[in-house]
Formats: sequence, C-alpha cells, structure tokens
Amino acid sequence: MTKAKKTPQIDAVAIGRNEGARLVACLQSLQGQVRRIVYVDSGSTDGSIEAARAAGATVVELDMTRPFTAARARNAGLKVLAADPPDYVQFIDGDCILRDGWIAAATKVLAGNLRAAVVCGRRREQHPEASVYNTLIDAEWDTPVGEARACGGDALMRYQAVAAVRGYRDDLIAGEEPELCLRLRDKGWTVWRINAEMTWHDAAITRFGQWWKRTERAGHAFAEGAARFSTPQTPHWQAEVRRIWIWGVAIPLIAVLGSLLHPAAVLVVLAYPLQILRLKGRMGWAGAVFNTLGKFPEAVGALRFYLRRLSRTEARLIEYK
Repeated sequence: MTKAKKTPQIDAVAIGRNEGARLVACLQSLQGQVRRIVYVDSGSTDGSIEAARAAGATVVELDMTRPFTAARARNAGLKVLAADPPDYVQFIDGDCILRDGWIAAATKVLAGNLRAAVVCGRRREQHPEASVYNTLIDAEWDTPVGEARACGGDALMRYQAVAAVRGYRDDLIAGEEPELCLRLRDKGWTVWRINAEMTWHDAAITRFGQWWKRTERAGHAFAEGAARFSTPQTPHWQAEVRRIWIWGVAIPLIAVLGSLLHPAAVLVVLAYPLQILRLKGRMGWAGAVFNTLGKFPEAVGALRFYLRRLSRTEARLIEYK
C-alpha cells in the first residue's frame, strides 16, 4: 500500500509596529493559509496587539529596553515555534498581505528540492502610483527568477535549515535577510526566487525625507555587510560599497578639493549626468536619477556605520516611517 503524503506543517511569523489597518489585513491574509500565526510586536501604541489577539495570533511583545531590530523580532517568533516546530515558516512584515496561491507554489518548491531553504516570489507595492518613491520600490522588488543569493523580509523558509544556523543576527539593523542567506548557502542550502505572486507591500513613502532615510539605511547595511561578513570566497556587498565610495564620496571630494588647485576640477561632477544617461535605458529616467542621487544617502549610512564601529556604540534603527 502506498503511503499517503504527509501534509507539511506551516506556521507564520509576522512582525510590526503601529501598522494599524495594514496589520489587520496582513493577519487576515494568513488565515486558513497556515497552522498558526505568531505576531511579534515592537512597542505599538495603536491597538495592534489587541487586533492581533482578536485575529487569533499568538502575540509576543518585544522587550523595548533593548534596541529594536527586525532580526530580533523574527528570532522571537522562531523561539515560540521551537516548542512545536513546523516544517516551513512564512516570514512576513506587518505592512504586507499574503497573496492567494503563494503558499502552495512555494511549498511545492521546498518539497521538491530538499536542499532549498528559502523560497521568495514577487513582492509588489499596493500603491505604486502614489509617489515616484513607491514606483521605484515596486521595481526594486522585481528581482530575477531562479537560484538567488538572498531574499527579503517576506519568504517561506525551511524551519530545520533556519534553526540549524540559529536564525537571524539580532544586532543587524538592516540587511539581516541577505546575511542569513549567506550563512545558509555556506552550509550547502539554496535560495530560490520563483515566478509567483507572493505579497502586496505598502511602503507609504510619499516624502523625499522618507526615501532618503530608507536609502541611508541601505548604505549602512551595505557597509556593515561588507565589513563583517565578506570573505574572498564569498564576497558580500563589496561592489555596492565600492560604488558608494566612488559616487557618494570620491567624486564630490575631488570636485571640492581639486577646485582649490584649479577651477576645472569641478567638471568632474559631469560624471553624474553621464551616469544618469548611461542608466536611463535600463531603469528609465526616474530610476536612473534616484539610483545616482541615492549614492549620497548611502554614503551617509555607510559613514554612520564606520563611525559607530570606531566609537563602539550600539546600532540604532534608521527609520523612515
């Protein structure tokens, strides 16, 4: 007699703070998709905790006497799951909505590839038309399909694999998912991006200052990732940091300091419009402009990391919402 296939147990870990209606929609989208939902709250004051409990989620209130990181919140969720481990765990941010059909598509990949530890799909912005920043973020989520180096905050993961590498690094204020994937790949696991709709995301970035802070956080992540985790065998974000130094630091310094010797040195800034023209064919005008402009907040974030490292001070989240 043929053995019936065991239905995999799937749990979800959602994290958030003051997400309001977005959290309610997030938890509703998980209903019926997973066995249980763990919601980790990081100091909400908008009734998120009560809403999560009403939705049937197990609620973990993060200790806010310690600096918050999304990595620490996700690890707190994993700790709850350890008492009755699932086969797979769906990580999701509280400002996201799980798409219908995602769990089935992702589970199929994990079940058919026993070395696969992580599966992610297409995350889309709910309102890309709301601002140029939302439009750019929607394009940012559109990564290549196939074996990947990393995932984002939303992904279905094999619990056994994540637990074996002890989850996320609590001390990372950004870039914790690529670092986790780096350790998983080092252990022989693989990461996959599939052609399936995964989540709706609501960035709600409508102001330049929000975009600047978000990009600054990315610069901090690039610098920290390259400094702490890159090796000759597995380089990690070294190319990104080189671009930050060239476009965000070196060219402005050459222009300013060089002009003290000869006024013609300021012409070096023409590299920026030329870079925009070079990128325009691949990214469009908005993508090219903001990709080039973004090297300045990235440089601020990178310098913040290096200064923090020199002073040995604790990392603080760079928030844009």
